[in-house]
Amino acid sequence: MDTLSYKTVSANRTTVNKEWLLVDAEGETLGRMASKVAYLLRGKHKPSFTPHVDCGDNVVIINAEKIVLSGNKWSDKTYLRYTGYPGGQRSTTVKQLLDKNPEGILEKAIKGMLPKNRLGAELFRNLKVYAGTEHGQEAQKPTVVNLKDIK
Repeated sequence: MDTLSYKTVSANRTTVNKEWLLVDAEGETLGRMASKVAYLLRGKHKPSFTPHVDCGDNVVIINAEKIVLSGNKWSDKTYLRYTGYPGGQRSTTVKQLLDKNPEGILEKAIKGMLPKNRLGAELFRNLKVYAGTEHGQEAQKPTVVNLKDIK
């Protein structure tokens, strides 16, 4: 007789079922949306979630330029980078980044919410962000996801 009525499912690369999801960023708040997309990329919404395996879904985000920020963040929030040279610290505001690279705002926010290791880099490759409504993943038939349904 089997005394153990349940088994712990540990996913691996071959048993993972990955799907394609489509998220519309129009009217969404940056941080709230980024945390939900990181949740989907990580695979935490699946019952077979395994922390050390890429068991998340592939996520396509459209309308990245229509993201919403609260307060004065369009002018006050800055991104810092360092060139490597003395006096080489450079800063960019969100408004400047939106004009130059609207996808970069979402990519930076989501990447900061993923693990800082090889798994996080692998998960980040499952993200595709587009500024407009057109995307190059029509062949994968992505499922539209409403972020309001995700807790």
